[in-house]
Amino acid sequence: MKNSIGEKFSNLRLRSGFTQSQVAKYLGVDQSYISKCEKDERQFSIDVLERSAALFGCSVDYFTNETYDDEPLSVALRANVVAPKDMEMLAAINKIALNLRFMDTLLEEKGQ
Repeated sequence: MKNSIGEKFSNLRLRSGFTQSQVAKYLGVDQSYISKCEKDERQFSIDVLERSAALFGCSVDYFTNETYDDEPLSVALRANVVAPKDMEMLAAINKIALNLRFMDTLLEEKGQ
């Protein structure tokens, strides 16, 4: 496998500037769960992957499908402290942006 789910998750988390602890609080899991999943010692639950995908601005397919080619959305936060509530807002915004991307793709395909 090119990149494991844990590796992809870790890369997105680091790229987003979040600690394992911050993401764990947002997801409602222990930090040790995130650590073990990133090291591929445990598997992420589908619920955790779905919530993480929204937070990181990607589809669950990004984690699970090796041939998935859409890049995750890039978001720059300029806050020293990011609370779980802030992360929920970011996830909601990312869902809207991902839906817009999907609709644009459909319109482009229909126009061809």
